[in-house]
Amino acid sequence: MSLTPLMAISPVDGRYHNATATLAPYFSEYALIKYRVYVEIEYFIALCEHPLPQLKGFDKSIFDSLRVIYQEFSESDAEAIKIIESTTNHDVKAVEYFIKQKFDTLNLQDYKEFIHFGLTSQDINNTAIPYSFKQALHEVYYPAIEDLLAVLKKYAQDWKAVPMLAHTHGQPASPTRLGKEIEVFVERIENQLILAKAVPFSAKFGGATGNFNAHHVAYPAIDWTDFGNHFVNNILGLKRSQYTTQIEHYDNFAAQCDSLKRINNIVMDLDRDMWSYISMNYFKQKIKAGEVGSSAMPHKVNPIDFENSEGNVGLANALFEHLAAKLPVSRLQRDLTDSTVLRNVGVPVAHSLIAIKSTIRGLNKLLLNEVAIKQDLEDNWAVVAEAIQTILRRENFPNPYEALKDLTRTNQQINAASIATFVDALAVADDVKAELKQITPSNYTGV
Repeated sequence: MSLTPLMAISPVDGRYHNATATLAPYFSEYALIKYRVYVEIEYFIALCEHPLPQLKGFDKSIFDSLRVIYQEFSESDAEAIKIIESTTNHDVKAVEYFIKQKFDTLNLQDYKEFIHFGLTSQDINNTAIPYSFKQALHEVYYPAIEDLLAVLKKYAQDWKAVPMLAHTHGQPASPTRLGKEIEVFVERIENQLILAKAVPFSAKFGGATGNFNAHHVAYPAIDWTDFGNHFVNNILGLKRSQYTTQIEHYDNFAAQCDSLKRINNIVMDLDRDMWSYISMNYFKQKIKAGEVGSSAMPHKVNPIDFENSEGNVGLANALFEHLAAKLPVSRLQRDLTDSTVLRNVGVPVAHSLIAIKSTIRGLNKLLLNEVAIKQDLEDNWAVVAEAIQTILRRENFPNPYEALKDLTRTNQQINAASIATFVDALAVADDVKAELKQITPSNYTGV
């Protein structure tokens, strides 16, 4: 049985493959192997540039050939490493042996033992994974969020003057403007993006238990802390954690998961609001030829994109929650529970990406139904009671809240006529009455 989208266990690589394929270069097994090779090669080059005494004679013109090993890394290369792993039963050691084979082809046999020199597996994993995570966020996830923001910003501008009845507790409330309600989501997402991007991509790099033991015993005169900081911070573009066990403590990674979870929650809040507006007939949806909304009810055009997004947000956040709660906890200097969990880092990002794309698709189907929006305002003249009683407070009218309460909390229909009758009966100046009569549900929308 060949592995195809039809045979995939997870819908991330099955049904939703088209939506998530752009993440494969960062989170697949192939990608993890490639990023490990990248770190190993750049580490060797850094040792040469330091340089170690035994590497002073290394021909630096060969650096380009070394970088080709990861720059042109292929699926067949990854398969070769997996074959080695079938013997070693150790994935990182298999990468080391693969690179040693490449050194043989480059006639660099004398330098092979400086591949992976002094390192433990987690020096590779805890740099390769945050590096790939950083790349995925910057090259795939953040652009997708910016696409969502672009749609929202356009709608906020297009609908900035559209008055709309607000609903608090599901009840008619002081009117608002549709564009402003969209701006709420723009501001929330943008604020959370700032926080998300402020969290460093932390990495562990310091030998078996974080102290550069092997490095120091071989070359005690070298400042290995300074070397590690330069390599991780300046070459890899990550942030080296200074005091670690065998593994990264993942606190900043947990913070990133929490940030992405908050953005997802905002997307879900948007999904539910759009779903509700559609159910209220404030929006209709564009009909695509050939699509079916229900297997039984031909008339239906369901808000499936917002529902799909909401479901995928739930899955993503459950995984982000587990990652954030589990990864910072490890027994003593390490246990292996982080290893299998880290292999799933791309899964919540994939579900988040599916959600974002589904929300965008749903937004692009919206057709504004201004007739229904205007009618809802006209049917709810009681919402101007707040405006009237506030002006009456300004005029020092006795018990204005209570007067409006008595008017509006009856079962009788409140409309323009009943409001005008109420205003005419008030013991206030004619210019105040005229001011009050200018207030309508459509123009009482604030600033």
